[in-house]
Amino acid sequence: MNRSQALARVGIAAVVASAGVLARADIAWAKADPADFAQNCTSCHTIGGGRLTGPDLKDVSKRRSREWLERFISDPSRMLESGDPTVTELYKTHNNVIMPAIAGMTTQRIEEFLELIDAESALPKSRFAGSQLINRPLLPSDVADGEALFLGKSRLKNGGPSCISCHSVGGMSWLGGGFLGPDLTLAFSRLGGEKASAAWLVSPGSPMMKPLFAGRALNPQEILPLVAYLKDAAQRGRPADSIARLSFLVIGLLGAAALFVVLDSRWGDRLRSVRRAMVNKTDSAEDANV
Repeated sequence: MNRSQALARVGIAAVVASAGVLARADIAWAKADPADFAQNCTSCHTIGGGRLTGPDLKDVSKRRSREWLERFISDPSRMLESGDPTVTELYKTHNNVIMPAIAGMTTQRIEEFLELIDAESALPKSRFAGSQLINRPLLPSDVADGEALFLGKSRLKNGGPSCISCHSVGGMSWLGGGFLGPDLTLAFSRLGGEKASAAWLVSPGSPMMKPLFAGRALNPQEILPLVAYLKDAAQRGRPADSIARLSFLVIGLLGAAALFVVLDSRWGDRLRSVRRAMVNKTDSAEDANV
């Protein structure tokens, strides 16, 4: 190695080191709480890890204006309803899914999130590059394990409620699942595939699921089976039967009727006897006044 080559290598090393120092400095300047960003954003977005349910956010500030990003993050639905062409195009290309509004979002919080995204985008590999859970093919045994978790036959290790409490999928029993949440038959396709579904399950972003699983996150070993079960449900493509809702309604009405019969058999005579005594007393008083 001659002297000029050695100087060149030293120069390159200095530039690389400077870039690293500057990138780390950007991280230090970013005020956003990484845990807050992870909880609210990483179920749908990565920074440098590719598209999930939403687009990859790496260098998003170079693709969109600051003013546009602030308006969109503050109220995505309003932007879509206003006919904004960029939001409309994103909505079409992301399976007609619009980003939900983040609770408690403020202008300062938006600025801190954008600063964090800019800082992470400058790194060779962001900590928000995405889940690495999907690193092997999904097996038929995963589908069976996922079904047991979904139906509550296997309890979730961290104590979260089973999926059937609020959701249903096609091909379940004639009673179906819960109706508090949406039918998940096509959730796998709607979320965008294996990686996006896994990211969603790691950190559910819906207003209903977020508090339910706060502190009771799914165990990493439960993610793959649930993804496999949702994928299998989507491939079968049969939505939850409407007969399940009718069966649930009929059983509820019959149960209520049976309950009234039981209550009447135990308490009916007492109520009627009390009322009879009151009627007789009233009749006696009226006869005395005649």
